[in-house]
Amino acid sequence: MATELTMAGIQEAGERDLGTSSWVTIEQRQIDLFAEATGDHQWIHVDPEAAALGPFGQTIAHGYLTLSLLPMLLSEVMTVTDARMGVNYGVNRVRFTAPVPSGSRVRLHAKLLGGERRPNGVLFRIGVEIEVEGGARPVVVGEVLFLAYE
Repeated sequence: MATELTMAGIQEAGERDLGTSSWVTIEQRQIDLFAEATGDHQWIHVDPEAAALGPFGQTIAHGYLTLSLLPMLLSEVMTVTDARMGVNYGVNRVRFTAPVPSGSRVRLHAKLLGGERRPNGVLFRIGVEIEVEGGARPVVVGEVLFLAYE
């Protein structure tokens, strides 16, 4: 269940754990479609035969594909109840710290890091950590920004 916050509540909350999303499977078809959309056809992503002989033993998701799941995963852990709309505002820092093998499942752990008033809404920072099921360490760590509009 998503943590429900108002824009005022975001500003007042300070740091706050938002919880964990459900698991999402990243299939090869999704990886192939991402490669088509971005033009990134590196063999470690799209060539199962070559990737089987490579450093990861199989194809892996693009780091940016994993990162692009954040809005969907974040919607499971946080809702701004009085926002008319919200937009991705940027990234303060992100690291891709481990591979995401094709067919594996990932989930998000999120923490509200703070928010500040803007003329038309609230800009807030979220600490993110995406893990792969059974992995020894997170696959993505960082801090992202979202802007909720009145």
